[in-house]
Amino acid sequence: MSEVESLGTSTVKVDGLFAELDHLQTRFDEALRTASNAEALEQMRLTYLVRKGELAQFFKRLGELEASERPRVGERLNQLKNAFEAAFNEKSAALAKPKDEGDLIDLTLPGIRRRLGARHPLLQVVDEIKSIFVSMGFAIESGPEAELDYYNFEALNLPPDHPSRDMQDTFYLAIPGVESNKYLLRTHTSPVQIRTMEKHQPPVRIIAPGRVFRRDAPDATHSPIFHQCEGLCVDEGISFADLKGTLLTFAQKLFGPDMKIRFRPGFFPFTEPSAEYDFTCTICRGKGCRTCKNTGWIEISGAGMVHPAVYGFVNYDSERYTGYAWGMGADRLAMLKLGVEDIRMFFDNDVRFLRQF
Repeated sequence: MSEVESLGTSTVKVDGLFAELDHLQTRFDEALRTASNAEALEQMRLTYLVRKGELAQFFKRLGELEASERPRVGERLNQLKNAFEAAFNEKSAALAKPKDEGDLIDLTLPGIRRRLGARHPLLQVVDEIKSIFVSMGFAIESGPEAELDYYNFEALNLPPDHPSRDMQDTFYLAIPGVESNKYLLRTHTSPVQIRTMEKHQPPVRIIAPGRVFRRDAPDATHSPIFHQCEGLCVDEGISFADLKGTLLTFAQKLFGPDMKIRFRPGFFPFTEPSAEYDFTCTICRGKGCRTCKNTGWIEISGAGMVHPAVYGFVNYDSERYTGYAWGMGADRLAMLKLGVEDIRMFFDNDVRFLRQF
């Protein structure tokens, strides 16, 4: 017989052997499926897995093959052996588990797929905001949601007659035996800045993300409960340029390198000078559209240099230290990033909405 004829004959043998192995696996799987007790399982073991079983007979036939074909067939035999033993052990363990009387389990039934939960889309964006500022060297601080008037207003240089103290804006807490208007649900996370400065001397570089509460009627852009992330940086030689660089870096990391920011004059009792700041419209990328009222800009929030009067509440030397602070609505940023047009959708718990993210 020529070498070509020999190779052809060997290939035929190998193909036929693989077909027999496939048939063996089919018979083994069917026997395993129908084995409903220990006796049936033991009979199956004697048929397929012992030294003189059906699988072992195939190992003896390796000598009939050409030397070049043996590794391929041997690998297939070892795979079958391992698969048979693993399936047998799993079935054996399942049958060995104690059952309640009358408790029958059909092992052939498909499993029940459980739907996995996911991080809420709003909190996904909050996590991204925190991650960006942490990468820029800011620490994360937190504080109580039920706050003292002192930290929410007074220590932030908000005088008693300031409009934000009006009952229409603030949820005050009525506590028996405590003077009225002393406790409230915080209207911003700026109280965390005061609490942090009380505990730490400069340099201070923190963000304060969290829920805040205001007496706003719910609509597409307002909610009585929403999320803010306010920041503070105090050290020697801090300038307004540092504030601008921080917010520009943040905007470009969150929305892309083509983002720009602009500042407009503003007023806040706890910063001087104060500014409102805007980001490039995320919809039209500055070209002008209905969302940005054809200005190319989206208003974000306020910022400025920390007012020297605030340092007096925390015993900082205003002649030595300067700093900047800013605020931003995390819900608003999430709406811009995810293309959500109604803030109420974040709080409705509509699974059809949540599954999109």
